[in-house]
Amino acid sequence: MLKIAGAAAGATVAGTALAAAPATAADGAFAHPGMLHTRADLHRMATQVKAGAEPYTAGFARLTANRHAQSTWTANPQATVYRGSGTPENYVTLYNDIHAAYQNALRWHVTGDTAHADTARDILNAWSARLTRLDGSADRFLASGLYGYQFANAAELVRGHDGFELARFQKMMLDVFHPLSEDFLAHHNGSYITNYWANWDLTNIASVLAIGILCDDRAKVDRAVEYFKHGAGMGSVKNAIPVVYADGLAEWAEAGRDQGHALLGVGLMGTICEMAWNQGIDLYGYDDSRFLKGAQYVAKWSLGGDVPYTSYTRKKGAPGIWSGSETASAAAAVDPAMARPIWAMIANHYTRRRGLDAPHLTKIAARFAPEGGGGDYGPNSGGYDQLGFGTLAFTRPRATAAEATASPTPTASGSGTSPSGGASATPSSSASPLGGKGGDLAATGSSDLPAWTAATGVAALAGGFLLLRRRDRDRRDTGE
Repeated sequence: MLKIAGAAAGATVAGTALAAAPATAADGAFAHPGMLHTRADLHRMATQVKAGAEPYTAGFARLTANRHAQSTWTANPQATVYRGSGTPENYVTLYNDIHAAYQNALRWHVTGDTAHADTARDILNAWSARLTRLDGSADRFLASGLYGYQFANAAELVRGHDGFELARFQKMMLDVFHPLSEDFLAHHNGSYITNYWANWDLTNIASVLAIGILCDDRAKVDRAVEYFKHGAGMGSVKNAIPVVYADGLAEWAEAGRDQGHALLGVGLMGTICEMAWNQGIDLYGYDDSRFLKGAQYVAKWSLGGDVPYTSYTRKKGAPGIWSGSETASAAAAVDPAMARPIWAMIANHYTRRRGLDAPHLTKIAARFAPEGGGGDYGPNSGGYDQLGFGTLAFTRPRATAAEATASPTPTASGSGTSPSGGASATPSSSASPLGGKGGDLAATGSSDLPAWTAATGVAALAGGFLLLRRRDRDRRDTGE
């Protein structure tokens, strides 16, 4: 049995990665936009789509075809959002509106069509004017994490746009989302620290980090970074990836549970790493690029390859209520056709931005390109766990040797209220094409189109059922 708190003794670390950047959060002002997308990223998307370059145009076509990306979308805000069995669940309304805001904002940055910016702004304003509470079973913590980081990313893209109520939106994030995310990381719903699998922690790390960036709150950013590195829960990097093997792969603990949740965890950890990178913090390279090894493991396994698995036992339950244990002894069965829009971002970081060899990531990113977003991977909540569109957003030219060895350096945007640094947000579409094909990682031929359209996503899988006390009453933990 492995101790949950760290890597297995005796595991050999393969020196495949560059040295990590300093472990503390970057000093100075925050970069805006500076979560999943920077000004340079938005400029690249716009200029490459304008130039007709692939695979950007294929990625953009997926965006424009999505029903959420239409400027006719109308918000349906709720005062209280519930998630979890036994409650009047209405969280579907929230995540659909979030994805509509994000997709319209992204489409605005690529095309310059202000109708999309206005739609994104109106969705965000409608919710910040009404939402006061997240409630439900233990799944409310999934809501605070998933929808917290996604909401913040959508807002970051229209930061400074005329009419966007930034201060009111920040207050909603600080009053409604952050308290639940922080409470989960601190107390884990009163359960044993290992009761909840890694993705529960990772959703809330992502939320705290994104809210910290949105609100220019250094303490929250530092809290998320510290938990990623040293947190006691299963979502910290050494607990989510407990064993490093001599071949350069590292076991993803949740691979012993099922494929859908393992993919969710990889996508969330990549999201955290990308947001931190854009603020000058290298979590991608932390602990000899441990995440690279874990992502390579999941990519190889998801494609049907053989991977090792060291038996993994965790304690379940809550003190004074119920306790037990569960052992995963082998990697679960996989469906090589199972798709989530998580791979382009991770593969492009390691192979293009850092110039490292990651064959399994390269293969799986190409297989599922061009990536779509919420609404393209099935109707259930699992199809909305990532914001997506990675082929459009993260395909990048290969870095020079100097760029590949440099530490991340965020570029502050002056007042921090506008994606373009001015009094009001201006999209990036006026810039000239970057030129050159850049050896696009996920470029694929037209023969891949059936595979793109056949992707149906991953439905949320139930598991780890456990009855836990929620303050004054029992609640059912449905286990994302």
